Amino acid sequence: MNSIANPLRIGILANEVSGDQLAAALIKALQKQHPAIHFEGMTGPLMEEAGCRSLAPMDPVMGLTEILKHLPRLLRLRRRLVDHFIQERPDLVIGVDAPDFNLALERRLKAAGIPTAHFVCPSVWAWRQGRAKKFLHTIDLMLCIFDFEVDFLKDYQVNATYVGHPLADQIPLESPDATRLRESLSLDPDRPVVALLPGSRMSEVARLADDFIGTAEWCIERLPSLQFVAPMVNERVRQAYRMRIEEIAPGLDIKLLDGQPREAIGAADVVLTASGTATLETLLLKRPMVVAYRLSPLSHWLIRTFNLLKIPHVAIANLLSDRPLAPEFLQDECRSDRLGPAILDLLEDKLKRDEIASHYHEIHQRLRCSAADKAAEAVLTLIGNKG
Repeated sequence: MNSIANPLRIGILANEVSGDQLAAALIKALQKQHPAIHFEGMTGPLMEEAGCRSLAPMDPVMGLTEILKHLPRLLRLRRRLVDHFIQERPDLVIGVDAPDFNLALERRLKAAGIPTAHFVCPSVWAWRQGRAKKFLHTIDLMLCIFDFEVDFLKDYQVNATYVGHPLADQIPLESPDATRLRESLSLDPDRPVVALLPGSRMSEVARLADDFIGTAEWCIERLPSLQFVAPMVNERVRQAYRMRIEEIAPGLDIKLLDGQPREAIGAADVVLTASGTATLETLLLKRPMVVAYRLSPLSHWLIRTFNLLKIPHVAIANLLSDRPLAPEFLQDECRSDRLGPAILDLLEDKLKRDEIASHYHEIHQRLRCSAADKAAEAVLTLIGNKG
């Protein structure tokens, strides 16, 4: 599809690791369908590698209370980006995930007559559902990665398109070769492996590090042959994690990687992961998982007190399944004496692991829709209709 002959200018903004992945895939798909596009925006390394000019680097912040500490800086950055796009007036601005940052920016741009789209529907179906009615005044197109989101948004007259999930296209349907990956990571291919994924944001890692390290120590006391591998999103997180290991479990051998989350997951028998996109990646790599998460005490109190959560599970992997296959341990349940037994239970039951892998394979097939290409087609159609 290439019905638009003139060069295009698209603003695109991501503010977390998963958003960087999604945005980079979309950029490449748009370039394939319409080569004469100039991209600029708030970027991560994958976006820049795909050819997007950086107006500002990603600076992820999460949590209801955590954002307050950084609010003045985030508001200044958002104003600067809004002013830039209003002055330069691109053909379209796409916010990729990060709804707390991007939706307010998109609303101002749409009010100024600039077409806007949002890639990845915010989880309004999960909590604070009334937010969906604001989308009419915020975006011209919502690109949905799960099919149930389109049906939900119809009730609010939001223009939405289901595109599938780019990660389902990027990750092969076949399960990864654990032996080969262990060898590539200098792990013993004959000993069991647990991958630890404590999150991509510093605030997540800070809240989960002690629980994950303590769980590794709990498990290895009972199964000394275990190996642990933990992908770190950047050097800052890596150093902080190493310090916590030295302080609370000196001598515990956890192999810290520079990135490589998929390699770590694929090498593992079982994955202990924070709730988030990592649970989807683990599902797509057909590995059983145990899911843990901690919000700040105030964030947790607000959600519980005002009954903000509208879904039975927090892990994406469980929401996509007809039954929860990944045990979830949240807040006070997130501790080594609960996480450890759940991990050992999966390690000791190969039939259960195989059943989970088979079920995850079926979900993977369902999500595999050439998402980036479908999203690119929808974006170009929107631009053509607005032109």
